[in-house]
Amino acid sequence: MRGIEARQSRAGWMFVLPALALIFVFFFLPVVVGFLLSFTDFDIYAIGDPRTARLVGFANYTSVLTDPSFWKALGNTFYFVLVGGPASVIVSLGAALLVYAKRNRWPAFFRTVYFMPVVTTLVAVAIVWRYLDHPKYGLVNYALSALHIPPVDWLGDPRFSMPAIVILSVWKNFGYNMLILLAGLANISEDLYEAAHRDGGNAFQRVRAMTLPGLAPTLVFVFIITMLGNFQIFAEPYVMTQGGPLKSTTTVVLAMYEEGFRWWHMGLSAAMAFVLFVIMLVGTWIQLRIAPAERT
Repeated sequence: MRGIEARQSRAGWMFVLPALALIFVFFFLPVVVGFLLSFTDFDIYAIGDPRTARLVGFANYTSVLTDPSFWKALGNTFYFVLVGGPASVIVSLGAALLVYAKRNRWPAFFRTVYFMPVVTTLVAVAIVWRYLDHPKYGLVNYALSALHIPPVDWLGDPRFSMPAIVILSVWKNFGYNMLILLAGLANISEDLYEAAHRDGGNAFQRVRAMTLPGLAPTLVFVFIITMLGNFQIFAEPYVMTQGGPLKSTTTVVLAMYEEGFRWWHMGLSAAMAFVLFVIMLVGTWIQLRIAPAERT
């Protein structure tokens, strides 16, 4: 028996090793190298000759944490997380409830329509939204003019640039969370809804008393993955505003990109990455600590 178990164990490792090797080469190793890089002054000259890179200790982290531009980018990122995250989950939940409703005769059609923005290329979508948000010729301002509202410079005014990106992101990504929430809705027993209906409960009461508690574990998962994704926002501001105007849409990842690939401060960029990693780790821990209290 032990020989058979040993052979089965070796066979299992043979199947798993290719995947582990890929994870090690393309995930674990780059993370370790990036962490070591954050303690050096690695720049464009070190790319040609790595021996010119010097250890600088925590100087990069000190520079990041004392740089007003980093705190500005971090504030923009938190704005996107705290506003765009809940908005995306709320829209996703509303779409999931509409698709799952018994009166909906074409659930497959609406699932497909709502999910289409998710599979659309983000760069193409961002370019289209740039034209929609054009201050003079955009359809958004055209619709506002029909309501006798003056035109808004969505991407040129610091007051509206980040909200415009939030709206784009919510529209682009809500379909993904909608499918996850639909799976959670399918796990809620129909008997509960029938009992509530016989007791005279209206739709709002059924959602508050049964749907939301039944979806609590799924909602926690959706909030966490949405938060992690929003902390890493890059393509939307890069394509639509390039971080402007007045750095009102510069996020941490966009600042990392500029430091690393525009100014070639690789060590500083790596330090910013690990500061963001710690913030994301703390945010995830807080949500997981709050989740059990919410479920009870």
